[in-house]
Amino acid sequence: MDNKTFLSTKEAAAYLGISTSTVYRMVKKGILNPSKTPGGHRRYSTSMLDRFKEESKMIKSTQVPSLYKEELEINNQPVSKKDNKKKKEVDPRNKLNDLTGTEWLPATKSYFYQKGLGAKHPHAQIEREHPAPFSFQDIESLILFFTKENMKVLDPFGGVGSTAKACALNNRICTSIELQEKWNNLAVKRLETEVGTGVSDKHEFIVGDSREILPTIENNSFDFMVTSPPYWMILNKKADHKVKKGRVSKNLATNYSNDEADLSNIDDYNEFLDILVEEFFLECARVLKDKKYMCLVVSDFRHKSEYFSFHSDLIHKLNKREVIGGGKLHLQGTKILLQNHKSLLPYGYPFAYVENIHHQYVLIFRKQ
Repeated sequence: MDNKTFLSTKEAAAYLGISTSTVYRMVKKGILNPSKTPGGHRRYSTSMLDRFKEESKMIKSTQVPSLYKEELEINNQPVSKKDNKKKKEVDPRNKLNDLTGTEWLPATKSYFYQKGLGAKHPHAQIEREHPAPFSFQDIESLILFFTKENMKVLDPFGGVGSTAKACALNNRICTSIELQEKWNNLAVKRLETEVGTGVSDKHEFIVGDSREILPTIENNSFDFMVTSPPYWMILNKKADHKVKKGRVSKNLATNYSNDEADLSNIDDYNEFLDILVEEFFLECARVLKDKKYMCLVVSDFRHKSEYFSFHSDLIHKLNKREVIGGGKLHLQGTKILLQNHKSLLPYGYPFAYVENIHHQYVLIFRKQ
């Protein structure tokens, strides 16, 4: 058999960006139908895999169980007893979200694991054009805890629409503000491609500087704010082996922009931090409703030989700050987002300790 036309199970898994166990389950369910060699080994034609890739673009995210169940029923596939169990009632006193007590409890853990579709998944192709995309599944878990359906969510660093996609999949309404038209256009395209035609019309996509847009928004307009801001100028540093292999060689962007208005192009860290807090986050707090939450997804980082504790600097500057229009921001906790999939690199070996940073922080503030 032609190796370029037929792939082994392991190669097929890599081709689709999924695990080999997932491939075996797909074969068992008849989704994939491999041929066999005289020795009994499975072989998957690339044409069959390409057809599955194309067809999977129409599949709604299985991160939304209700949508997945509907899809199974439409295709006359069996729904498991677990899926078929009647959902418990949401406590009528729960004004925060639509979770039952059983769903609420595990969501209060101080850590969770980063999720992703896999680099080769059809729905990961638009987001990977951005130099620092954020997983919509991770944003989704925050949106599901801090909002109810039809509530309004703000992201002042909209990027390629991870927050917008999470909102679209869960019946929330997103306002996404993005400085660069290129990333904003990709965010709109992403919703139209990965969620459904016309979906982007139900959300607000604004191209512009949040420092200019936010002051035009009335106080107490949003039910939740979630974002992942630039981590200062770390994307502007000289490309290392990892960046060259993963992005430069594939002609993918390595920084947000060269725009002077872009926060990632500010040379001084303290100036960057002050602008981020005073002109972005405190303005976001102003347009947030009373007793609602603001989640900031950030990471510490190294610049040259210095370690910057970005998350603690933000906490220090934001906690107990007064908000224009009333109320203060109060830190409610920090949730650790574990990035267990990242590769270990021998930084500092064999001379000094240099950390492989494989986690992010979700800083959770409440306005009250």
